[in-house]
Amino acid sequence: MDILKGAENFEVGLTITTADDEIRKLFEPNAPPVKERLDTLDKLHQAGIRTYAMIAPILPGAGTLINALKGKADHIIVDRMNYHYADWIYRKYGMEDKLSDDFFQNTGYELANACKKSGIACNLAFVPGF
Repeated sequence: MDILKGAENFEVGLTITTADDEIRKLFEPNAPPVKERLDTLDKLHQAGIRTYAMIAPILPGAGTLINALKGKADHIIVDRMNYHYADWIYRKYGMEDKLSDDFFQNTGYELANACKKSGIACNLAFVPGF
């Protein structure tokens, strides 16, 4: 933490794909729990380190992340699913509708609107110029 606090023009970001830890376990079984990532961002942010979260890929349950990130992230980057490695998980658990362009677009705009209401800068990486 001391090294990070002493660095200039430095920021730390973490990927958080969903607010639902059960969904996280399906798609990211070896990744830290959602709460642990949120707590880490909070500690860094409270220490005065510029922080960001990357909601990528948008997974089911991502829609409520902004409230959990408020006060923990200076900005948020949102991106859609850009690979097909996890397609089998969507099929196995009946979530094929969450692989659609409509899901990514609608959820992305919901997240962006929630960011705006919370005063957090947001970039939708999959929408040119957003």
